[in-house]
Amino acid sequence: MAALARVGVLGAGRRLWKLHVRLSAGLQGCGLRRGYIVGSAERSPTFGLLFDIDGVLVRGHRVIPAALEAFSKLVNSQGQLRVPVVFVTNAGNILQHNKAQELSALLGCKVDPDQVILSHSPMKLFLQYHNKQMLVSGQGPLVENARALGFQNVVTVDELRIAFPELDMVDLQRRPKSMVIRTHLRNDFPVIEGVILLGEPVRWETNLQLIMDVLLSNGNPGTGLATAPYPHLPVLASNMDLLWMAEAKMPRFGHGAFLLCLETIYRKVTGNELRYEGLMGKPSILTYQYAEDVIRQQAERRGWATPIRKLYAIGDNPMSDVYGANLFHQYLQTANLGEEGQQTGGQQKQRSSATQSCASILVCTGIYSSQDPGSQVPTPRREVLPFHGHRDFGFSPELLEASHIVHDVNEAVQLVFHQEGWA
Repeated sequence: MAALARVGVLGAGRRLWKLHVRLSAGLQGCGLRRGYIVGSAERSPTFGLLFDIDGVLVRGHRVIPAALEAFSKLVNSQGQLRVPVVFVTNAGNILQHNKAQELSALLGCKVDPDQVILSHSPMKLFLQYHNKQMLVSGQGPLVENARALGFQNVVTVDELRIAFPELDMVDLQRRPKSMVIRTHLRNDFPVIEGVILLGEPVRWETNLQLIMDVLLSNGNPGTGLATAPYPHLPVLASNMDLLWMAEAKMPRFGHGAFLLCLETIYRKVTGNELRYEGLMGKPSILTYQYAEDVIRQQAERRGWATPIRKLYAIGDNPMSDVYGANLFHQYLQTANLGEEGQQTGGQQKQRSSATQSCASILVCTGIYSSQDPGSQVPTPRREVLPFHGHRDFGFSPELLEASHIVHDVNEAVQLVFHQEGWA
């Protein structure tokens, strides 16, 4: 599979299938009681729903009315979800429980933290790095998020900058007025053993410089090596979105733009490619594997004995939501057929799964509606647009084609119920 050709897509994936998410607390029932009950409401579902958030359920800080209608169909008369549901977002500069509280308030529905999958949530699976000294880059509650993911020893870029003031030299105003030139390596600062990139930082020049210093010095910033070590220290990254839509008329730089800068600088300086032990967030298969496992555990806790056979991923972004769901569907087809696909650089042998398919549903209430719909899916009559996805994902134009296109999330839920014979 060309789309799975780069090892960075599933770095360390050969160990992933052995690791299981240990999530606390049972799934809490939804609080909406505007009962929408069909005759088959009490039977065990064989499908699960993956909801994107921005552009699907909310716009900014306002809920999309169709989302309230959709969730009134998804709960029974006791206020419990009738099917397993997760919220999958590429946001990461917020704590998981805070995002759950935000969704609960906007939807008028109890959302449990375990239902929220942030871009970096799959890092919980990388147990082999949780006890290592890791440099963390991003913004928001960085240390809290890193510890919630399982990382016990983290150093922020700001802490590194303060410890080694001579490293941050781009901004003239931030250069120290007086500085002691070191003649030996500091022994009071821990050696860094890996890097975790949780999202776009505020000071790009500082983060780019200090991350490079860590990689080039093998975790000993402030010292120099005659030859840059390669392979370099482990790097885990989340959120590959090149651009995102805010209040401005044109898209803004996302974490994917920051990663592009870091990758380009590293290659230019060393002549080698920056490699990732894990690259997650939509459209990464790691994120969909994680979501699949959360869906399965929800079903088990509810006592639904029938395996979840089909997933429906509802989103507004063709490049992340549609491409990711279709890529995962493609992965499921080869995995369930027992095919190994391309195994570049030790990529995992594809694991079997009860889930048989993942359908992509594109709504027109977010990014998709803000552009010419025809420009989203290349056709023989239309010039193919530049590929905005990450370099480690081979571009397959057909993966941009959604299984279904609907007006809003309420129509998406109605479509799923119709497909599954629930309405």
